Amino acid sequence: MNGDPIAIRVRGLEKRFGDLVAVDHVDLDVPKSSVYGFLGPNGSGKSTTIRMLCGLLTPSAGEIEVLGLRIPEQSETLRRRIGYMTQKFSLFDDLSVRENLEFLAAVQDIDKRHARARIDELIVQYDFADRQKQLAGTMSGGQKQRLALAGAVIHEPELLFLDEPTSAVDPESRRDFWEKLFDLADAGTTLLVSTHYMDEAERCHRIAILDRGRLMADGTPKDLTDALRGRSFVVHAAQPRRAQQVLVALPGVLSVAQIGNSLRVLCDHADDAVPRLRAALATANLEADVEAGEPGLEDVFVAATGAHAQAQAERAA
Repeated sequence: MNGDPIAIRVRGLEKRFGDLVAVDHVDLDVPKSSVYGFLGPNGSGKSTTIRMLCGLLTPSAGEIEVLGLRIPEQSETLRRRIGYMTQKFSLFDDLSVRENLEFLAAVQDIDKRHARARIDELIVQYDFADRQKQLAGTMSGGQKQRLALAGAVIHEPELLFLDEPTSAVDPESRRDFWEKLFDLADAGTTLLVSTHYMDEAERCHRIAILDRGRLMADGTPKDLTDALRGRSFVVHAAQPRRAQQVLVALPGVLSVAQIGNSLRVLCDHADDAVPRLRAALATANLEADVEAGEPGLEDVFVAATGAHAQAQAERAA
């Protein structure tokens, strides 16, 4: 085993498709035995980055080291040590639960005796004891998700990549799935999970926010939200829609979102924000109260991606 506490180390990673820069000089350090989240909208470069880390896609520039191996040069060696699960579950609908696992064990070249014992273990661990003969095509989305995860870890990988793995399942299945992920992390597996769900990102030990191919923020959820303390506010207004229209046009306001009957406001800095918000509302003859709020990951995302958009606009001007 490599004694390095970092499972993935990336420096200056770039991927171009013609004139399109899909991944733009990304640096990453992913600690071992952790759940590391990639947060970003569709098209932000999450899937492209994961494919390069797996050795499935050759980078245009940069250096990648995964589990002590140079990628893509040592990709074949790496593939025996990693698992990969996508949002399109890699299952055969006309095979049973057990037959799917047997096939995946054969693909991983696991000897039959070991495969039989490993499948028995996974059948119990992933709650398929009474469904071993059920065809995968007849299962619910959550059941298919669990089976796909069982298949992705059948060879006991040291590192598991999960690319938007919960996008097609219900909230309860998502919650149960994440419990399985933490079981894997507790057992020593490193997990890199891409998602666009804020509540999932909050579960991760550490997250990276990607936007248009660039790494905009990286840290623990707490560290990232603490960095915005003093810039998030709650506005209680009798007419929240009108108040939102007033505040969103105010210089220094990055976002205004309605939550129930209140507004959540994020500003670019904390200095004199409260009196400026109050003055703008009063000028519009709106009764409202402004108080400090607790920043969340949505605020972190807006602040990070908003800064990127502003920098691009300034460069274009």
